[in-house]
Amino acid sequence: MPLLKISAVAVGDSGAGGRRGGGSMDLERQSRVSESRSSKSYRTTLLLAYQSFGVVYGDLSISPIYVFKSTFSGRLRLHEEDAEILGALSLVFWSLTLIALCKYIILVLGADDNGEGGTFALYSLMSRHSKIGLSRTSHAAHEHLTAYELETDCEETRTSLRIKKFLEKNQTSRLLLLLFTLLGTSMVIGDGCLTPTISVVSAVSGLRIKLPGLHEGYTVVISCVILIGLFALQHYGTHRIGFLFSPILIAWLICISTIGIYNTIKWNPGVIRAISPHYIYLFFKKSGKDGWSSLGGLVLCVTGAEAMFADLGHFSKLSIRIAFTAVVYPCLVLAYMGEAAYLSKHRDDLQQSFFKALPDRVFWPVFVIATLATVVGSQAIISATFSIISQCRALGCFPRVKIIHTSNHINGQIYIPEVNWLLMLLCLIVAIGFRDTTMIGNAYGLAVITVMLVTTCLMFLIITVVWKRSIFLALLFTLTFGSLELLYLSACVAKVGHGGWLPLVISLTILTAMFTWHYGTVKKREFELQNKVSLDRILSSSPSLGLVRVPGVGLVYSNIINGVPPLFAHFVTNFPAFHRVLVFVCLQTLTVPKVPLHERFLITRIGQPEHGIFRCLVRYGYKDGGSDNFEFENQLLLKLAEFLDQEGRNSSANGDKPPIAKPSESVSDALAGLAIVADGGKKVRFKLVEETQELRQEVWELLEEREAGVSYMMGHTCVVAHESSPWIKKFTIDVIYGFLRRNSRSPAVSLGIPHSSLIQVGMIYHV
Repeated sequence: MPLLKISAVAVGDSGAGGRRGGGSMDLERQSRVSESRSSKSYRTTLLLAYQSFGVVYGDLSISPIYVFKSTFSGRLRLHEEDAEILGALSLVFWSLTLIALCKYIILVLGADDNGEGGTFALYSLMSRHSKIGLSRTSHAAHEHLTAYELETDCEETRTSLRIKKFLEKNQTSRLLLLLFTLLGTSMVIGDGCLTPTISVVSAVSGLRIKLPGLHEGYTVVISCVILIGLFALQHYGTHRIGFLFSPILIAWLICISTIGIYNTIKWNPGVIRAISPHYIYLFFKKSGKDGWSSLGGLVLCVTGAEAMFADLGHFSKLSIRIAFTAVVYPCLVLAYMGEAAYLSKHRDDLQQSFFKALPDRVFWPVFVIATLATVVGSQAIISATFSIISQCRALGCFPRVKIIHTSNHINGQIYIPEVNWLLMLLCLIVAIGFRDTTMIGNAYGLAVITVMLVTTCLMFLIITVVWKRSIFLALLFTLTFGSLELLYLSACVAKVGHGGWLPLVISLTILTAMFTWHYGTVKKREFELQNKVSLDRILSSSPSLGLVRVPGVGLVYSNIINGVPPLFAHFVTNFPAFHRVLVFVCLQTLTVPKVPLHERFLITRIGQPEHGIFRCLVRYGYKDGGSDNFEFENQLLLKLAEFLDQEGRNSSANGDKPPIAKPSESVSDALAGLAIVADGGKKVRFKLVEETQELRQEVWELLEEREAGVSYMMGHTCVVAHESSPWIKKFTIDVIYGFLRRNSRSPAVSLGIPHSSLIQVGMIYHV
């Protein structure tokens, strides 16, 4: 009787067999395929570049509305000479050139983590290349993964070895590194509360130029309505939003660059001299301390530069670089030049310089486009917030939230409902509470520059530890960009009392929640490791316990990769029965974005074959979209069947003859039911290949038990601090961590486990 063997092929792949044509025909065919793929790649890149306008660059592109207003909102005033205007324009030009273009587009985008960006992606990249991450998993169990294969182009330098050795041995330094990363991450999330607010409020306030009698309360109400509409659109996903918003932003860039050229020619063509950095020197010489204080407003010209890196997972490096260098950068430079030229002749219009500089005939069309563009501008940081929270949650630094993957083709495009509505609520509170865009701008600038400084410091470690370059190159990068960012940061810190406290409060709250969740998760895992039991101990006690094996497959979820979790020992002690096929499942998220399906499952046998007990380590990347539970169950059981089949082949090769049996009709139907599973957006078909042997007895039994039913066992734990713990630990675990656990999604809901098949074991963990 022929054997039914399981093997995997991608849907749509042609078989290896078939008639081969001549060599010239093969070369011709390969050439056509190569050209087709190349043209498709170009089209995809250009399409992504088009979509990026509606998602990535909105924040950068709307900055001209409020940069000069925020810059000259303090004691800095314009005099008859153009030193202040030309100096401010020169600072804007060189900040855009150095920070946005040189730092992010040219250098930082190259530090992606397999296509993912953001501060947490940098930390993940470092953790994978060394043992410096507190959230790392066992490298020994995963080092054979293709995603863990490290680059060997450069030899390890003496500096990189010293830095790695210091961080690996020093627990305090690793803790500070994690806190530093979480600080940058929390500031990005804080940005998500400020960017939509300042963008929309700044645009709507332009109404008061044509309607000076309009009460401030009406502008706030209009701003709140627009903000609610913006967040209500988020569930459609980045793909649709990008197509919807991109034409708006492209129209906006065309408008501001055209008006910039018009104003430059009409009012003061001499502002082009501001390209010379000499005017920066004259600016500080003329304005002194007031000029330094104005940097808190000037820094707003680079808001959104960090979003280009954080949103990398939604697009690609090439598409982001093409869109910025070819369109966004020149348009912004022209827009700022035009506004500066107008201000040089109209010094009394500082507080509404952008809208005042618009010609009367185009005011209302540009105002409408500006209002729509501010909605687009908010999208960059919202999408970046979703991406970063997804990374943090997957690596155990953020409470469990619902993550919806909105694209079947680009896995990084996600939507998080809880975070979306929380951001909307905070934006409404800021808009109603602050009202004044100057106060919001002070808060906004501090959040933006802090994130940039964190990225610069992490890049020092990336250059030395990951890229293995000279420490002089790392210092050159850090000192060049870090000194500029520290100058901006010092001016922003001076405005903490004038609105700058807001991002500090928001980020401190988020940082506390993230670090507490990470700390509580680590303590919970340590308790399970310390209280795990051996399977031999349970089986040896089976006569006294009266253990019974019931039909079906039992999947026991735990966080440990060896031994029996305490929840299972607690269960069988009180209810001495478990399934005939028992699988201990450990889900681990690795410091890589994605793990291929064929490398995702690592299965081992526990005990003797007659016990029917296995362990399955399931490895996910932090960007892997969780498939539904039915697909996961199919994948796991297929891999277990392949494991048993391979084990039988090995036994046959060693001279042993494992039990075999003829597959029944129900087993054949079960195999057919497992035929197709999904790996992300790609379907994988498991076809049945005829062999000359018969089905192994244990595979047959596995599929029979699967037909009897699959049950899921999970812990319903209560984590409390030990009575002897200090009060700070009790407060952290019992109050903060307990609150976060009660208000986050349960593990069963996150994994999509059907309630009818779920067994929850209650247990108290004293950590």
